[in-house]
Amino acid sequence: MASLEGSPVVVAVIGSERTDGDTAAVVRSCRGHLEERGIRFETVVLAEQSMIPCGPCGGCNFRDSHCEIDDDVPAIVDRLISADGIIYAVPVHGFGTASLLQTFIERAGVGYLRFERPLANKVGGVIVVGRRYSHLDVVSQLYHNMMLNRMLLVGSGFPAIFSTETGRPPLDDAEGVVALEAMLDRMAEAIWLLREHEQAFGRTMRVPGSKERAS
Repeated sequence: MASLEGSPVVVAVIGSERTDGDTAAVVRSCRGHLEERGIRFETVVLAEQSMIPCGPCGGCNFRDSHCEIDDDVPAIVDRLISADGIIYAVPVHGFGTASLLQTFIERAGVGYLRFERPLANKVGGVIVVGRRYSHLDVVSQLYHNMMLNRMLLVGSGFPAIFSTETGRPPLDDAEGVVALEAMLDRMAEAIWLLREHEQAFGRTMRVPGSKERAS
């Protein structure tokens, strides 16, 4: 395979507490598929990062500057800003989004992203893994978060959800694999089209005003 240096980058944020569980297995399967389409693939494993939950300070409600908590969240945000595409990959816990990814969404959103919406025009994708309940609830939450950040969601048929009921490995879910590969194909195609557009016209897609509230 030719060198991918200088190629577009997709970063997958893994929100499972298990670093080598079902969600990680699905994410690993993305690498070859994207690299065949000229896309570099990187991962952020939240379980390996220092990430402090939002506290009672309330500063984000009035401060017009980034969060002052000293941990790995700003470095993760910087990686997402530098990427061309972003995937949120998470298991279903308690009928909702697993706590690590929820914590990151809260910290990144109110602490960094709401000021300038720097993830605007990143191509977004979602992977959800769980038994047989609440997959679509989690997909919906993450889609809404990506749209809040002005990211671009590309329709690819069914969402990339994986059922692990009866203890089967997630990649044994044939329909899930088909949906995942369709999502990756559409993400890669959109990323390349956006890059070609920017090179041809010297600008990216316009976005509306960055802030939803004055403070």
